[in-house]
Amino acid sequence: GEAVEAAGGLHRFMNRTQPLITDSGGFQVFSLANHSVTDELNSKLNSKKRYPKGTMRVSEAGVVFRSYRDGKLVDLSPEKSVLNQKQLGADIIIPLDELPPFHTPARDLVRSVALTHRWEARSLRTHLADLRQQAMLGVIHGGISRELRTWSAEYISGLPFDGFAIGGSLGRDTAELLGILGTVMPILRADGGRLPPGTRKPVHLLGVGDEGSIRAAAKTGVDTFDSCFPTRLGRHGAALITGGSRINITNSRFKTEYRAVLDEECDCRVCSQGFSRAYLHHLFKAKEPLGPQLLAIHNLRYMERLMKGIRSEILNDML
Repeated sequence: GEAVEAAGGLHRFMNRTQPLITDSGGFQVFSLANHSVTDELNSKLNSKKRYPKGTMRVSEAGVVFRSYRDGKLVDLSPEKSVLNQKQLGADIIIPLDELPPFHTPARDLVRSVALTHRWEARSLRTHLADLRQQAMLGVIHGGISRELRTWSAEYISGLPFDGFAIGGSLGRDTAELLGILGTVMPILRADGGRLPPGTRKPVHLLGVGDEGSIRAAAKTGVDTFDSCFPTRLGRHGAALITGGSRINITNSRFKTEYRAVLDEECDCRVCSQGFSRAYLHHLFKAKEPLGPQLLAIHNLRYMERLMKGIRSEILNDML
């Protein structure tokens, strides 16, 4: 944080002029307790060093976890999370929240949502004490429980957040996600009734990046999304293709596709510069870092084109 602040904040550090959103660290902390995340980190190591799993303690004060980089204990409170994000200089910041897994018992989920609400209220107080031209989104939790989602949406929309984020466990599939949005979005739209005509607070959907879910959520009024989905796919050799399909470039059938690019309709640097499927296949088979980088570039451009298309459909009353 100090190095980024000394550079003039994230925008100057990254040479980015467009808006930036930072997370509280909660998702990352609770993900490290998930074995699938640490297994992926460990699979990239050639040494005997291994990242710890599940070393985490949650209390009213915040969360204590062990760093995956050096094993040191880190104490993260709601207030520290906000101050860290202000130090980074992001445009939009997210308060610290707890992320219980999908199959959390109902009684524990109620306690978790209540704890997150208290953490978010503390985060908001810290934010309002030093705005710095930054916005904070209040995060709505409750798993797939209609009652808890209603409670959380009503509570969070009653606080002076600049917008809302829908987080936590979002269900097993698009149908359950739409069930959550069907409960939450009418409450958040009602919040717009307290604002000047024609305005409402933005709604962000956390951690959703597949095309089907994005299209379905956009129809309910969700404004923005974030996800590691396109880059994670790229790391594992999967490329998104116009029309909603995908291919895995590690498949042997691409070994001799010398002239075909990933997607003839794509204008990303990978496709427009003529990198062949055969070459990309070779990069992955040779375990060259360039392979995942090129597929990440392609997939990110795919998502940009997808979102541009959705915006156009909205402006033309087609969505």
